[in-house]
Amino acid sequence: MAVTTQSFRAACARAGRLALAAAVLAVGAPLGAHAASEIAAGPVSGLPMPRFVSLKPDRVNVRAGPNKDQHVRWVYTRASMPVEVTAEFENWRRIRDWEGAEGWVYHSLLSGRRTAVVVPSLKSDLVPLYANADVESSVVAQLQSGVLGSLRTCDGQWCSFSGPNFSGWIQQERLWGAYPNEKVD
Repeated sequence: MAVTTQSFRAACARAGRLALAAAVLAVGAPLGAHAASEIAAGPVSGLPMPRFVSLKPDRVNVRAGPNKDQHVRWVYTRASMPVEVTAEFENWRRIRDWEGAEGWVYHSLLSGRRTAVVVPSLKSDLVPLYANADVESSVVAQLQSGVLGSLRTCDGQWCSFSGPNFSGWIQQERLWGAYPNEKVD
């Protein structure tokens, strides 16, 4: 289907309403605190909006708009990086990364596999990875800002987090890739 100026404007208007609804949800209470019926669904996929996904390949073009005629704004070169889907238009998804950059990518370049990036309070801080979901348990690693790993499960406070050469439990608030109080199975 060709993207016309009118269809693009309509999609942007829908995306703006979805972003506004997401902002209202975020201000009102943490996403995980809402009932499933209160979370907006994507107009194309029917999946929750916003939602976290990850990049499939290690090279993903991010475009200014939702079609291949739009210029490439930048290229991601990190497979499995978590991104947040904030809008949908046909086969395109508007995404946001952990640093706040936004753009459009083709849907087949995204995976439902959940990953996360470590985000300490201060960029120079190390974040402890615990043996168990308890601050009294032993620390098995100290992780730097930007460390990428897989989310196995989250209970709303703690996530089982693993990557090359590390595996353990991390406080959910120290990750970008899971909403506050979100449960991940």
